[in-house]
Amino acid sequence: KLLVAEDNEINQFVIQKQLELLGYSAEVAQNGSDALILIQKQNYDVVLTDCHMPVMDGFEMSRKIREFEASEGLKRVPIIAITANALKGGADKCFAAGMDDYIAKPIEVKKLDAKLNGFLES
Repeated sequence: KLLVAEDNEINQFVIQKQLELLGYSAEVAQNGSDALILIQKQNYDVVLTDCHMPVMDGFEMSRKIREFEASEGLKRVPIIAITANALKGGADKCFAAGMDDYIAKPIEVKKLDAKLNGFLES
């Protein structure tokens, strides 16, 4: 069960189609705040998140997910950032916020598949 946090409707459509090609289905949240509400109600195997969204961005959402997991004694859900900023500093910011990995936009289906397999097989 996957969760995608992405505010851009075109990007939502594209990633859902890519995930379908790989045999996955995903719920979509419009922003980090909506995603956090969903995560507090049910378990997900992986969260894919845009870093820059209105209301609550992916960085704040990731920090709040980690706080929620710690307070509830829950297993850590893998969070993969989807970012247009794949520079080294961008990766450091993702990891500092509690994300586990990142993938650069535009997303290549092969890379997405490899990232998901890496987390779903462990």
